[in-house]
Amino acid sequence: MSSILEYLQSLDEKVINSVFCEPSTCLALLRLLQPLSKHVIMRLLFVGSVDLVVAAAWIYNEQRSALEGALASLRSFNIVKIENNKIVLNAQFQQSLRNALLGGSNTSSFGMPIESSKSKDSVTVAYLDAYAKESWEAVLHYLVGTTMSSQRPTAVMTLMEHSGLMAPSSKHGNELRITNKGFQFLLQDVNDQVWGFLLQYLEMAPKQLGMNPVDVLNFLFQLGSLELGQDYSVDVLTDTQKQMLEDLKHLGLVYQRKKKSSRFYPTRLATSLTSGASAGGSPGYTGYVIVETNFKVYAYTDSPLQISVLSLFVTLKARFANMVIGVLTRDSIREAYNNGISAEQIAQFLTHHAHPEMKRQLPPTVLDQIRLWEAERKRAVSRPAYLYSDFAKQSEYLSALHFARDLGYVVWFSDEKRMFAGSPEGHVRMKEYFAKKS
Repeated sequence: MSSILEYLQSLDEKVINSVFCEPSTCLALLRLLQPLSKHVIMRLLFVGSVDLVVAAAWIYNEQRSALEGALASLRSFNIVKIENNKIVLNAQFQQSLRNALLGGSNTSSFGMPIESSKSKDSVTVAYLDAYAKESWEAVLHYLVGTTMSSQRPTAVMTLMEHSGLMAPSSKHGNELRITNKGFQFLLQDVNDQVWGFLLQYLEMAPKQLGMNPVDVLNFLFQLGSLELGQDYSVDVLTDTQKQMLEDLKHLGLVYQRKKKSSRFYPTRLATSLTSGASAGGSPGYTGYVIVETNFKVYAYTDSPLQISVLSLFVTLKARFANMVIGVLTRDSIREAYNNGISAEQIAQFLTHHAHPEMKRQLPPTVLDQIRLWEAERKRAVSRPAYLYSDFAKQSEYLSALHFARDLGYVVWFSDEKRMFAGSPEGHVRMKEYFAKKS
């Protein structure tokens, strides 16, 4: 699954109706939908159903296809149905969304806030941001394989492997190493990275983790609706959701002072899941990498994580307080290729993080050379074959060669050495041919 919306579309009607019982989930889903889909829902929220003819009058005729697309999308989520030429809103979704917008019914759907006295020991938003950043970067450090990364909890390691971000490497004693998909993961926005982990968590929940997927999904959407800096009661959570707290703490989505604490705090990583706001980084972020035509790389950063990512394909030569210097070499690029990182991914990374002075334009000579180094690995391709040699006469060799060539079995030949290689599929026919000639 590439998005939470695709995951919801894959659920059967019974499960999705159970999910719709939570007002916080319905509100979160509304936030994630396209504007026209939101418009249709709000039109139906207090009437329940409307004729298709009436709905067609909501927009201009030239936008009719857009309305059809919005309705098709809503039907895929089981939010609406078309019955007797009417658009009918799912009754459970309607009730829960109305409760979310107007209040009432299940008050714990949006968490149970705890009235806490302000003191010097109070958890601040700044502390939560620092905690989330440190926890999430620890996960990324482990993905990159830096010496700064401590042994991660089993849940995180399992998520890494099942999501394909890391895989056992025979060259490193079957230790988990970053994959092509893992490097692509590093190029994503923090929100996309978090959702990538959570989607894998959702898929693992029923079988590997023994969790109720409805509880898991509802809790994730609930976290996206909570207030940053507010503490919430653990007592109103289900057993599944209490179990989730322990795993989500390792990802930096929630904070608890102690394991048995009766309260938890959502971090910005959690509260931004469905809001569309950025979960990390500053609005004034600028690139930090300069690449010269002589293949030297200057990275203006003191972030251990950013330096570690660069070291995956750059040979580092010097490090200063706020800058590192390295060089792109044939060996460093080939090592990256051996770890599953492609030339296009390296080019994309350098372009994405390019310093403003470079205007997002890397030297063409450097890009071409990176691709040429990758092409070197594709010059020779191995494939199974049978070698036929030791022909007594040139005529015998040519006769056998023509027979194999006519049947399309020849993969290589040498007239000078009187030998050729044939594909395994033709070996039986070649044995029959030689038997007849003998």
